Amino acid sequence: MSTSQQPDPKDRPARLTVGVVGAGRVGPALAASLQLAGHRPVAVSGVSDASRRRAERMLPDVPLVPPAEVLARAELVLLTVPDDALPGLVEGLAETGAVRPGQLLVHTSGRYGAKVLDPALRAGALPLALHPAMTFTGTPVDVQRLAGCSFGVTAPEELRLAAEALVIEMGGEPEWIAEEMRPLYHAALALGANHLVTLVAQSMELLREAGVAAPDRMLGPLLGAALDNALRSGDAALTGPVARGDAGTVAAHVTELRRHAPQTVAGYLAMARATADRALAHGLLKPELAEDLLGVLANGTTGAEGDAR
Repeated sequence: MSTSQQPDPKDRPARLTVGVVGAGRVGPALAASLQLAGHRPVAVSGVSDASRRRAERMLPDVPLVPPAEVLARAELVLLTVPDDALPGLVEGLAETGAVRPGQLLVHTSGRYGAKVLDPALRAGALPLALHPAMTFTGTPVDVQRLAGCSFGVTAPEELRLAAEALVIEMGGEPEWIAEEMRPLYHAALALGANHLVTLVAQSMELLREAGVAAPDRMLGPLLGAALDNALRSGDAALTGPVARGDAGTVAAHVTELRRHAPQTVAGYLAMARATADRALAHGLLKPELAEDLLGVLANGTTGAEGDAR
């Protein structure tokens, strides 16, 4: 659904009081975006000093209260705690009677669908899983980044329109994810976004070791083009020594990594093997060149050195 397609007024949720349980990087940003859409943040909970400062910065004048008090004050409650903490939080809130019938209870975990909210559902709450496919900084820039951001949406069918309407009000694009597909959906996002940060950070460290004064400036255009090509063309965008079958070059890479950054060798070999498999499957890596390359990757040892290109 495009953000340009606004829901029918009868399907839009009424202006709601909003509470946040867990003032990490995500909750305050979502509450601030809902505030821009006309909803009213009324309460937020946070434990650490950092979360309290974040809440005060992102949601000024919104009182900091215990989680049960957040639920007592809000019609729409955002549960924005770490994935592993979510089931226990939901069970605890339901067991203590904090959940009210008709209350919209929204969690933002990518891993879970709506079923993790079943204890609250039995208490009469309306369960929604709205996961923004975005990395958050904990600063006001996050609100701007929600514009056009995809949200993984899972909810009972009768709440689907309300869930999608809330996402659109935050500037996002709702994408329906089946309950049983949530773990796979989340794994896909983690594989791309989280591992990308690790790869880029390692690449910058190696460039500094090689004497590059501004590795971020060097990598920016290259990685931006690679990402754009990959999003447009998928595996057809593969380039470099693995896709070409340059076994000597890859062996030289492994030699240098062992010498300067041995902690990166395992990751390099794993990604190179995955790249070789995909290049072979899509006809980019010639089978006659693959044998030597796969031998280098299997052994993790150096072969004949070639020119890195």
